[in-house]
Amino acid sequence: MAALAARGFRALAPDLRGFGDSDAPADPAAYTVLHVVGDIVALLDHLRLTKVVVVGHDLGAQAAWHLCLFRPDRVLAIIALGVPYFPRSPRPVTEMFAARGDGFYITQYQEPGRAERAFNRHDAGTVLKKFYSIELDDLTAPPGVEMIDFLEASSSPLPWMTGEELGQYAEKFQKSGFTGPLNYYRMMDTNWMLTGAKITVPAKFIGGEKDTGVKSFGIKHYIESGAFKFSVPNLEVAIIEGHHYLQQEQAEKVNSEIFSFLDKLFGEETPK
Repeated sequence: MAALAARGFRALAPDLRGFGDSDAPADPAAYTVLHVVGDIVALLDHLRLTKVVVVGHDLGAQAAWHLCLFRPDRVLAIIALGVPYFPRSPRPVTEMFAARGDGFYITQYQEPGRAERAFNRHDAGTVLKKFYSIELDDLTAPPGVEMIDFLEASSSPLPWMTGEELGQYAEKFQKSGFTGPLNYYRMMDTNWMLTGAKITVPAKFIGGEKDTGVKSFGIKHYIESGAFKFSVPNLEVAIIEGHHYLQQEQAEKVNSEIFSFLDKLFGEETPK
């Protein structure tokens, strides 16, 4: 945000519903993409912003893609990190993942309360560090084991996050809990029924070459085969060194990729 501000941009970073200081409804049905996109549009209306460049990572990327899908009139361009846009699959998401068994993390997240009980066996900081330390190619736990128990937290400090920063994140999750974030996964099949068109706004995808989400589940082929660009015709892709949390692990490289894209879009003129 500081780097964008230094270039003359106005940068806003709202907490999605379920995260940080935003409301965190317990009902999974409050987390469809229609709700999340509605939150973003309401924020833009409140701030009297007609159009924006939207940037998102992971669940934030999904929110950003669907803002472009449902309200392209409010978007100048999108920059998505870690999670590409997918067209509607032939079958619901959970049905497609069922073959991976009960140990697959998305499958474990479907039952309300199950993952929360497993997460609660650890303090919030440990839960976060377990996720930040992931280098697995397949996020599937052995039979009878919860995914959060299977993951291992690095014994050494994270090279791209200070202990103070980790503590700040943990404090927010300790306050709001993990139900909100997990509810996004519980609405995957509902969202599958609601979506399916192409993204037409200018788009850039930034992925980490060591990111499990880029290497696995056929996503690498989806990106490299041209199928991704078919769904997002005005697309630019940058795969850079790093894992899943690129915006923190490779902050300068990510900023450079963002600025190169913005320069192509706007040249010397910063949008107001």
